[in-house]
Amino acid sequence: MRPIIVVLALLLFSGIIMGQNSAQPTPAQPVTPAAKPDDVKSIDAIIAAVYDVISGPAGKKRDWDRMRSLFIPGARLIPTNARPDASYASRVLSADEYISRAEPFFEKEGFYEREVSRKMEQFGQIAHVFSTYESRHAADDAKPFQRGINSFQLMNDGKRWWIVTIFWQGEDEKNKLPEKYLK
Repeated sequence: MRPIIVVLALLLFSGIIMGQNSAQPTPAQPVTPAAKPDDVKSIDAIIAAVYDVISGPAGKKRDWDRMRSLFIPGARLIPTNARPDASYASRVLSADEYISRAEPFFEKEGFYEREVSRKMEQFGQIAHVFSTYESRHAADDAKPFQRGINSFQLMNDGKRWWIVTIFWQGEDEKNKLPEKYLK
């Protein structure tokens, strides 16, 4: 009789535990849109896709789902800017926060960013890319209004490349781009 009670108690106890696990609400995870296979097949492709998505004339709707598809869940975009007191600060953004900040600017201003040089290191499934960029308001502007470096951290999960972080800083009077990042 005792073994039956023990077995029934174990079954009841495990059912309660399983019921508790399934009854607990789980936080909603944003669903990453499916990426275009050509966008994520290589480091070259995924970086080109980022520049392509954010570039365009004023008022052009960007393909934000394409942008989201390039980033691993939890990825961060981190701009670094000079403050009025001559110090520097960074702001950590999710892909959606970046989109919310960029959309109003892109509605009013043309923005074309292109890579002009690259330095890359890779080990196994991770890569770090210093991508020197130039930004223009029109694709055919002779001179960029901004230059800087986008520091990409990427990961390959065995199926595709993902952007983990883009950390960037624009060139300014105190920080000119070194020649080695312009070749």
